[in-house]
Amino acid sequence: MKTDTSLPPVRGKILQNASLAPYTWFRVGGPADWLFLPADAEDLSLFLRELDPAVPVTTLGVGSNLIVRDGGIEGVTIRLMGKYWGDVAAVNATTLSVGAGALDLAVAKAAATNGMRGLEFLSGIPGSIGGATRTNAGCYGRELKDVLNKLEGITRAGEPVVYQGEVADYGLPTVKMDYRHSELPEDFIVTRLLLSGDDIDDPAAILADIETLQARRAETQPIRDKTSGSTFANPDPPGTPDQRSAWKVIDAAGCRGLRVGGAQVSEKHCNFLINTGNATAADLEALGELVRARVFDHSGIHLRWEVRRIGRLQLPA
Repeated sequence: MKTDTSLPPVRGKILQNASLAPYTWFRVGGPADWLFLPADAEDLSLFLRELDPAVPVTTLGVGSNLIVRDGGIEGVTIRLMGKYWGDVAAVNATTLSVGAGALDLAVAKAAATNGMRGLEFLSGIPGSIGGATRTNAGCYGRELKDVLNKLEGITRAGEPVVYQGEVADYGLPTVKMDYRHSELPEDFIVTRLLLSGDDIDDPAAILADIETLQARRAETQPIRDKTSGSTFANPDPPGTPDQRSAWKVIDAAGCRGLRVGGAQVSEKHCNFLINTGNATAADLEALGELVRARVFDHSGIHLRWEVRRIGRLQLPA
């Protein structure tokens, strides 16, 4: 299919001026100039090889930790969705092969179904595994780097690249990760991962543990609201124990329930922002910056955004 003379032909779909709000958990944001839904890794690679290098390219997962600004995104936005990108398959008793578009919860459950322990923590991370890789997402005392065996992806030029994680040695370049950060090149698109579990156990026992974690998450986080994952990363030490948790310093600064337009700091967990129904991306970003300012005034702590903010502030005239 070829939808415009300026874009290469593809086997997937290309949509012009496509609204991105439905693809983000906040349900806000402007349109993509072009939205590309590649059929598979080969389709993506060929498209990028032939695409004019001057055209900006942005990659989305399921939009869980993302604010797309109201002016939308320039150039081509790529979203990895569908059966191919969500594929999860057992390689052996303790290793999963996972498509970048697979939901973290689905990966955790697939590991459990195969009797693989060690990936249960993924059930507490909102979003897809590709996005989790980009930020080295984690919870319940573990991070993605703790289970990352190998990582496949494609560069902006359409070339395949493979990295190894810290839990394996293939003689490949190692992708370096630390707290809520990876050193992957900005233009690198994650396509597939190998994840390593710790041990073999009864599938029913592992699934029961995941259900417990899910119940805990529902009790403590506003998962039924239009929200994202955690808004800010926990502050770096040093500091008192109460200053090492983002929600605690936000609460201490009096920000619980704070509003800007249709955006609100969650009453349930104040490291979450909520679209109460009519928020704009500008409302959410302004609220986040107001929280950062109040926390700094109160404690001198600089909160670092964990939610990714991308796109233009306003649509072009």
